[in-house]
Amino acid sequence: MSLNDSPASATSIVSNKPSTARPIVLTGDRPTGPLHLGHYIGSLVSRVQLQDEASQFLLLADTQAMTDNVGRHQKVTENVVEVALDYLAVGIDPEKSTIFIQSQVTELYELSMHLLNLVTVSRLERNPTIKEEIRLRGFERDIPAGFLTYPVSQAADISAFKATLVPVGNDQLPMIEQTNELVRRFNNVVGKEVLVECKEVLSETGRLPGIDGKAKMSKSLGNAIALGASPAEIKQAVQRMYTDPNHLRVDDPGQVEGNVVFAFLDAFEPDRVALEELKQHYRRGGLGDSVLKRRLEGHLQELLEPIRTRREQWQQDRGEVLAILRRGTERARAAAAQTVSEVRGALGLNYF
Repeated sequence: MSLNDSPASATSIVSNKPSTARPIVLTGDRPTGPLHLGHYIGSLVSRVQLQDEASQFLLLADTQAMTDNVGRHQKVTENVVEVALDYLAVGIDPEKSTIFIQSQVTELYELSMHLLNLVTVSRLERNPTIKEEIRLRGFERDIPAGFLTYPVSQAADISAFKATLVPVGNDQLPMIEQTNELVRRFNNVVGKEVLVECKEVLSETGRLPGIDGKAKMSKSLGNAIALGASPAEIKQAVQRMYTDPNHLRVDDPGQVEGNVVFAFLDAFEPDRVALEELKQHYRRGGLGDSVLKRRLEGHLQELLEPIRTRREQWQQDRGEVLAILRRGTERARAAAAQTVSEVRGALGLNYF
């Protein structure tokens, strides 16, 4: 669950809400590796802001990550703390945001089972997000059942906390649609409003490309800049960035579109007037890639230095990080247990 696209920012959705009650936000990440700049610009910045405006639950989705990491479970479990370190390093405050581990909130499994009874296999297979993920992983018809049903698990994550706002990217909008379908179906079946529908929160910032020009920055493709990257790693990554292959000499006109350096400058250059001038200069020729890369590297070094420092400090006290996760998970369990109790009551499962 991450942010992407659309001018409807987190701030405007929260501030325009007429109710005096704080909205509830549910978002999170699959712990398959440390987070990177794509996560930072796409969702982490908004999460830091949202924690002052909403009741925010941050999910470390280890159960979901297991669905396509069979036999590689250690990759998931070992990265739970790594992702938590990234959260803390960017400014997530565990006193304001509830950071919890999905697998440790067993109420989510029960709610998932109840919701599974309300959806067909054919409906799950029609989910565009699932179809694309199946294609990317080459499952064809050998789809792990857990992977096929993870939209239902995601719906349980959202509805267990009665989240009203869910930061997502455009590619995840079908998941929000399916969550609301399940919420409506459940409420119709039991004849009363137990679960609540949610609304997507879309970022104003588009998705960052990989430094190699691939469509998506990805840990597994090795084309990402980690939030904990060293100064040398940042410099090397910027030097490797894909630009315009036809911009062979400084005087040659260059293309801005599809140029990874400009995509990053669009995200991280604070001087928007200067950025437009750079784009115009590059298009007419006379501006070298090295100049642009030095400028971008300066911005990234300045941005990541304090994040890296805070991460290293937290890393020295992993026991406290685990304690934060334990406390957050206990709070999450209490909230989810209340919803599951209501679900059981609505289904007549409260025998004792």
